[in-house]
Amino acid sequence: MIRVVATGRIKDKRLARLQDDYLRRVRNMAPAEVVEVRDSSPEKEAAALVQRVGSPTGNCRVFALDEHGESISSHGLSRLLGQHGNLAFLIGGADGLGAAARERADRVLRLSSLTLTHEMARVLLLEQIYRGLCILRNRPYHRG
Repeated sequence: MIRVVATGRIKDKRLARLQDDYLRRVRNMAPAEVVEVRDSSPEKEAAALVQRVGSPTGNCRVFALDEHGESISSHGLSRLLGQHGNLAFLIGGADGLGAAARERADRVLRLSSLTLTHEMARVLLLEQIYRGLCILRNRPYHRG
């Protein structure tokens, strides 16, 4: 199961459609869901994100997305997707990711050196998950 646990809702209808499109594509290859938690302070959001991941002793690998995280390539993400069964990706709100979410994570990753809105980060993450699954399955979507 691939779970994207994100703060807030996507308010822009165009971005919401893109999210739904990439989520549908991902679901054609792997079980996946997007779980939303309420906007609040970074600390409260982090606690809610971690709660939605589940037990820390479970078999879920957790990846926090943060602008100060480690860079990863599309091929690197595809390897992560191929190595682990249950994955959770945590996306903070407009004020960033709280410390509890980074502490719970097995790894802290960044999608870009640029600062992205949390809505754009969610769409970009789903696109990269789809790309990574295509790389694993030798589908022609990824050409790089």
